[in-house]
Amino acid sequence: MVNPYHLARPLVFKMDPELAHQLTVKALKTLPVPTCGTVKSEKLTQNIWGLDFLNPVGVAAGFDKNAEVVSSVFHLGFGFTEVGTVTPKTQNGNPKPRIFRDPKSQSVINRMGFPNKGALEFKENLEKFLHMKDRPKGIIGINIGMNKEQNDPAHDYCALIRSLGPIADFLVVNISSPNTPGLRDLQKKKTLQAFLKRLRDEQKSCCGKQNPPLLIKLAPDLDEPQQEEIADILLSENIDGIVLSNTTTSRPASLPQNFSQKIGGLSGAPLRAMSTQIIRNFYKLTRGKLPIIGIGGISNAEEAYEKIKAGASLVEVYTGLVYEGPMIASAINKGLLSLLERDGLSHISEAIGLDARSKG
Repeated sequence: MVNPYHLARPLVFKMDPELAHQLTVKALKTLPVPTCGTVKSEKLTQNIWGLDFLNPVGVAAGFDKNAEVVSSVFHLGFGFTEVGTVTPKTQNGNPKPRIFRDPKSQSVINRMGFPNKGALEFKENLEKFLHMKDRPKGIIGINIGMNKEQNDPAHDYCALIRSLGPIADFLVVNISSPNTPGLRDLQKKKTLQAFLKRLRDEQKSCCGKQNPPLLIKLAPDLDEPQQEEIADILLSENIDGIVLSNTTTSRPASLPQNFSQKIGGLSGAPLRAMSTQIIRNFYKLTRGKLPIIGIGGISNAEEAYEKIKAGASLVEVYTGLVYEGPMIASAINKGLLSLLERDGLSHISEAIGLDARSKG
């Protein structure tokens, strides 16, 4: 069956990438969005962090920066969405152009720099969704970041935990975007433990009974000693989960030179193997104790299943959504059911970390 979006894609790709994204969000916000083949099966449901996920496929942070189209995303068949990255104050981000596509390699380079309308408008948008009558079901994660000029990163993250934690199903602390100067330094052992302790204390003091799980989003470019150090810290600070991974600053030799020389984070198909490997590593390093959300180069069910078998409990798409269009959640979920049947598994949870268990 031909994907209808593939017929329209050449026209979409003639537009500037950022303009195309803005028009997509505007369309989802203003036009009626029909239920896009939502797949319902007990085999795909999971309870993680006390939250009931209808299916394991979500939209990654960056797509809905200001929490404007949460309802539409759920109508497209996604089980969850990660909105943001949001910063305390409005931020314009880096100079344009700042998104670049290479359709041949199905990849994107971006250097956005957390452009968003700030926490106040973000909160208004999300509360508007939460108070909707008959709102569609789905889990909402909030991806939080720091303003570029902030010298004390924990100050911004703590402010966002206080203001947005009570309305989040889970929080994702983004310390791995390559497009905010100094942000990735927070992944270093010297600073990470004290930083996470401060955030954990804030979370416990401000959110009360509505204490959202706290996840950390990491870069794929960490070497193995760094991964071991971080895994130990995440366990010792009782962090609830990991998002793996953010975009990469590396550039495969196969990419065309005029594209690969663009500054920013690379996502899409070239990131797939790297992100899967870091999922596999952290699943082993944390002994499967921390649920992982896998992201990086997922465009179909086989690639999602690969991430799950490596150790991901949930998966997210973004660049795959750019190249495959709005039917991607339905297609992946249908494909996952077929793959479970092929492998003689009765539930998606049986596939999590299957590679590590079969080798162990």
